[in-house]
Amino acid sequence: MRDVAVIGIGQTKIDEHWDKSLRELAGDAALAAMAEAGVTKVSNVYVGNMLSEGANLQAQLGGLIADWIGQRYSEAVKIESACSSGSAAFRAGFLAVASGEVDVALAVGVEKMTDSPGSEITSSLATAADADWEVEQGLSFVALNALIMKRYLYEYGWAAEDFAEFSINAHENALSNPNARFQLPISKSSYSKSPLICDPINLLDASPIGDGAAAVVLVPANTVSTEAPRIVVAGSAAATDAIAIHSRKSPLWLQAAEISAKKAYAQAGIGPEQIDVFEYHDAFTIVAALSLEAAGFAAPGRGPALAKEGDIKIGGRIPVATLGGLKARGHPVGATGLYQIVEVIQQLRGNAGQTQVTNPEFGMAQNIGGSGSNIVTHIFQRLE
Repeated sequence: MRDVAVIGIGQTKIDEHWDKSLRELAGDAALAAMAEAGVTKVSNVYVGNMLSEGANLQAQLGGLIADWIGQRYSEAVKIESACSSGSAAFRAGFLAVASGEVDVALAVGVEKMTDSPGSEITSSLATAADADWEVEQGLSFVALNALIMKRYLYEYGWAAEDFAEFSINAHENALSNPNARFQLPISKSSYSKSPLICDPINLLDASPIGDGAAAVVLVPANTVSTEAPRIVVAGSAAATDAIAIHSRKSPLWLQAAEISAKKAYAQAGIGPEQIDVFEYHDAFTIVAALSLEAAGFAAPGRGPALAKEGDIKIGGRIPVATLGGLKARGHPVGATGLYQIVEVIQQLRGNAGQTQVTNPEFGMAQNIGGSGSNIVTHIFQRLE
């Protein structure tokens, strides 16, 4: 297997893009990544997307987007694994280049959600849950996460307001991110006054949907000039768990996150203590806590303590959501994994602006599909 480097990144602002189609959004991010990489031709295109068939009445995204960006005749496919579609597309590109079969791969994640009524998007998102045992019982994704959070509060003795710092930190970090959907701060007071959407989850516990796209170009690391720091993929792993939460060993433990993180750590030859920045999948504040625990940054039931004690802030022990995370940057589901990866690359390059982490060497991105059924973890390393 060859070492793989990321040489180009691109992203759009997450927003309600009434003036952009699905292919235009994907094209904007993809062409920006290719321009930065200095390439006009890619061998393969991997598109991460979850909802296009329903929300946009468009399948065949591989061919559609390859054609749109001037890559007609390249091999191109769409990859779907719910909210982890973006990182699954990246992993496909990584494996293709690492294998020696492909020399230049493009991974792009795209989602256009705000053209559809909210009720339709809610129903579409629920298709990532178990259709027979969860969706048929009337459970939305907010409801599933509310059940998990309620059980977490009961088991570990936390109060709902103890999760406020996850959201406050994300919004604080998004203030200087021009691509974030919400560039405004929130306070403990505004968090506590936020309306409940499904007890105990309130509006400020939840990430917003949006339209957006992010992309990267991958090549063999030995083809990249060593005159400047290189960003290489140090670890790439994925794991699954039961789709239905009640079928898992524990509803309060993200087993697939633990497994994929451990594999990625082993590949990189490091442990969680050496990760300098972590882009986690904070679709809800309860998921933020569970992710920190499963990835080895906190003991079971202690995730909220990292937020309350400031360990997740810039300059803290494990900075997270450094450009706003899903909570404030936004969560265009099929694109989210690639936004996370782009943001880790920005940090390792030293290009993260006002929320730059000091001299990072290793950055990790973990993308969660469904309520924890398909989780992909990537570790990146800056090589001088």
